[in-house]
Amino acid sequence: MQIFQFLSWQIFSIGKLLLWVLVCVLAICVRGDVVHGQELERWVYAPVNFLVPAEVDRLEKLMREAKGFGYSHFLITDSKFCRLHELDKKYFAQIERVKGLARELDLKLVPAVFPVGYSNNLLSQNVNLAEGLPVREALFEVRDSEARLVPDPSVSLPSFSERKEWRFIDEPLKPDGNGLRVTEPNGENCRTMKTLAVSPFRHYHISARVKTENFRGQPQITVLESETGRRLTHTNLKVARTQDWSVQHITFNSLSNSSVNVYMGAWGPTGGSMWLADPVIEECGLLNVLRRPGTPLKVTMDEDRKRELQEGVDYDVVRDELLGNVPYSGEYEVWHESPPIRMKGDWPNGTRLRVSWYHPHVIYDGQVCACVTEPEFVRLLQEHAAGVEKIFPGTDRMMSHDEWRVMGWDESFQRAKKTPGEIAAENVRHCTKILRDQRADCRIFVWNDMFDPHHNAVDNYYLVNGDLSGSWDGLDKDVVIMNWNFGVRAESLKFFAERGHKQVLAGFYDADAEQIGKWLDAVRKNNVSNVLGVMYTTWQQDYSQLKEFSEVVDRFEASSTQ
Repeated sequence: MQIFQFLSWQIFSIGKLLLWVLVCVLAICVRGDVVHGQELERWVYAPVNFLVPAEVDRLEKLMREAKGFGYSHFLITDSKFCRLHELDKKYFAQIERVKGLARELDLKLVPAVFPVGYSNNLLSQNVNLAEGLPVREALFEVRDSEARLVPDPSVSLPSFSERKEWRFIDEPLKPDGNGLRVTEPNGENCRTMKTLAVSPFRHYHISARVKTENFRGQPQITVLESETGRRLTHTNLKVARTQDWSVQHITFNSLSNSSVNVYMGAWGPTGGSMWLADPVIEECGLLNVLRRPGTPLKVTMDEDRKRELQEGVDYDVVRDELLGNVPYSGEYEVWHESPPIRMKGDWPNGTRLRVSWYHPHVIYDGQVCACVTEPEFVRLLQEHAAGVEKIFPGTDRMMSHDEWRVMGWDESFQRAKKTPGEIAAENVRHCTKILRDQRADCRIFVWNDMFDPHHNAVDNYYLVNGDLSGSWDGLDKDVVIMNWNFGVRAESLKFFAERGHKQVLAGFYDADAEQIGKWLDAVRKNNVSNVLGVMYTTWQQDYSQLKEFSEVVDRFEASSTQ
C-alpha cells in the first residue's frame, strides 16, 4: 500500500512537472517568435542616389559596417526608381555593383515602391495627377481679350502698425516701424492673429516680409478654420536661421469656410531675433491649375451660369506652364503669377465670367500627394512596379504608402462614392495584387500609419476629405507592417497583431539607440506575437549608432531566451 502511494505521488509529481513545462512552452510561444530563440531580422533604412558614385561608395561602406553588427536587410529608396526609363547604363551598373556586394555579404536588399503619399517623384511623369482642392465659381473679368481673377469679395490684412486691427499680438512681439520684432524669446509664443471673412472654396495667397538673426525658432504663416481650428495650410516657410529681409509665401484653400484665423510669427522660439512686416492676402487666379479628367475646368457667364463656355472655341486651352516644373519636374512651386484665360473672338472689356477648377496643396517642404482614383496614376504605379522588378528581381518589396495628407476632393474621387478609408483600402489591395502577380512568393511590407486607427487612419487627417477608418481592410494578412507609431506603440502593436500581421519595429528616428529597447519592452509586456525584426530608421542619414542599436537588440534576445 505504501509502495502504491509512493508511486502514485511520484507519477503525480512528474505530471505536475510536465504540465508546468507545457505551460511555460505555451507562454513563450504566445509571447512571439522573438522570445523563444528566433533571432530578429535587423534592418537598415538606406536612401541612396544610385546616379552619384560617391553615394554608392557611401552605401557600400554602410553595408559592410552594418553586416559586422549583425544587420541582414537594407530598405533601399531612390527617387529615380520612379523614372527608370530616363536613365542610362551607368545608373544600372551602379545598382548591379551594390547587388553584387549584397550577395557577397549575404544581405537582403528590399526596394521601396508605390510613392502614394510622397508622390512627387512619380508625378514628374505627369504633373497633373496631383490631388486637387476645388475652387468654385471665382469671378474673372475680361480685359483686352484676357480674363483674370477679380477678388470676390475683396479681402485684406491690416499693417502690423495697426495693432488694434489684429485680434491679438503676443506680448514678446514689439513695434518696429511698420512691423514687429521679437528679440531673445524664452520659449514664449510670438504670434499675431487676425480673423478674416473669406469666400468658401477659394484659393488664397498670403505673404509677409521676414528677417532673422540667429533666430532659434521656425517662423510660420498658418491659417485655421475659425470654428473648428482645423489647419488649412501646411506649407513651411523658407527662412534661414540668419537672413536679410525676404518675402515668404503660403497659399490655402478656404474649403467650406466663410471665416478663417490667420496667424503669423513663431511658436515657442528660444533665442535670437525675428522681424515681420508687410502682411498681404489676395485671392489666387489659376495658380497651379490641374488639367486631367478628374479635375475639370468650367467657365460660365456671370449673369447666366448655365451658359458654359467651350475650351478651344470660346477661349484657348488653359495651362499653367510652371505647374510641377519649378525647379524641376515633380516639384510644385507654392506661389507664382497665375496664367490668364485667353479669349477667342470678340469679347467686350468688362465681361464677367465664373470659373471653377482644382489645384494641389504643397505640404511642408514640397510634398505633393497623387490622386489614386485617376486611372492614369494607377497605370503609372503598374509601370513603376514592373521597372523595379526588372532591376531587383527576386527581392521583397516595401510599399511606400505613408503620410497621405491630401485626398478626396476632386471629381474622380466623388464619382467613386467611397470614403477615404475605402479608397485607401482599395488602392493598397490593388498595389499588393500588382506585386503578387509579379511574384507570388514576394514578401510585402508597408508602413503602418495610413492603416492604423491609433496613427493616421482617422477622420479629417490633414486635408483628407473624410474618414480614413477602414483603410486597414485592404491589407492582406500576409503584408508585414513596418510600425513606427512609437508614441502609442502598445496599442498599435496589439491592433496589427490581433489582425494577424507580422511586424517589423522601425526605431531610432535620429533620437537614440535605446528607443528600440522601449519598443521591445512593449512587445514583451503586451505579449505581442509575430514580431519579425527591427529597423534602424534615420531621416538624417545618421548611422553613428548602428552598433549601439544592435547591442540593445542583443540584450533583449539574450534576456528572452533565459
